[in-house]
Amino acid sequence: MHYEGTVIRPPSEANSIILQVSIGCSHNRCTFCGAYQGKQFRLRNADDINRDIAFAGQYCRRQKTLFLADGNVLALPHQFLVDLFKTIRQRLPWVRRISMYTGCLDILNRSVDQLAELKNLGLGRLYMGLESGHDPTLVAVKKGATAEEMVAAGRRVRAAAIFLSVTCLLGLAGDQQAASLAHAKDTADVLNRMQPSQIAILTLMLLDNTELGQKAQRGEFSLPGKQQLFLELRTLIAGLSDFRTLVQANHSSNYFQLDGRLPRDKEKFLSIIDQALSGAIGLRPEYLRAL
Repeated sequence: MHYEGTVIRPPSEANSIILQVSIGCSHNRCTFCGAYQGKQFRLRNADDINRDIAFAGQYCRRQKTLFLADGNVLALPHQFLVDLFKTIRQRLPWVRRISMYTGCLDILNRSVDQLAELKNLGLGRLYMGLESGHDPTLVAVKKGATAEEMVAAGRRVRAAAIFLSVTCLLGLAGDQQAASLAHAKDTADVLNRMQPSQIAILTLMLLDNTELGQKAQRGEFSLPGKQQLFLELRTLIAGLSDFRTLVQANHSSNYFQLDGRLPRDKEKFLSIIDQALSGAIGLRPEYLRAL
């Protein structure tokens, strides 16, 4: 199957058919993200999309899930997506779940009924980048949405009965302890209010091709040290209320792993974090950390 650029997809979509429908990201202004640099957001040629669907129909019969790339396919017109989902259902009838990345405002540009229509046509999972529930941090990294808008978007997805996976980014508020802990506390508060199906926690890694990476090179931004990152994580986990959700902090950017369910595993998570803070567990070495 054809793919323009580097394939970018969530870890849980490793075994999915990857169908590139759009190129790039319609927002593409987040200061920490280098994923879609140099790409102008656009819809792929319809003939190319249809050729890839035909290829999947012939060679991908063992794959039961499908991920629509690139950065936020939900930004595309609703009727286009309805027609695309109907085509996938007709030509790849064994696919049981369609997933995609989405931005907060792309969700808010759709009604619950429109999301439910896509759900009925196969949309089973949306991946939304929250990154932070702390408004000053959201503004600083040019996320393009407020904490209140994030909550509203998350609730809209849940109202449509779609699985919502939300990413949070440790270290995004910088190395000042007050901002770092406010970022963690406010992120927990937003998560409590939206109650996503899954929380994915990553650690910020600075990239040279990003605005934030360049600010760090000029001495205008500094990442927290390990201890502060672990305190951020502890504050976030401790601040979560007792709603049911998956929590995965097992990305290769993290220094150690958490993988389980809340509220069942909350005390276990806090114990692991406390061991990391005290130096009682081994950490992933820097050369093995990656995005």
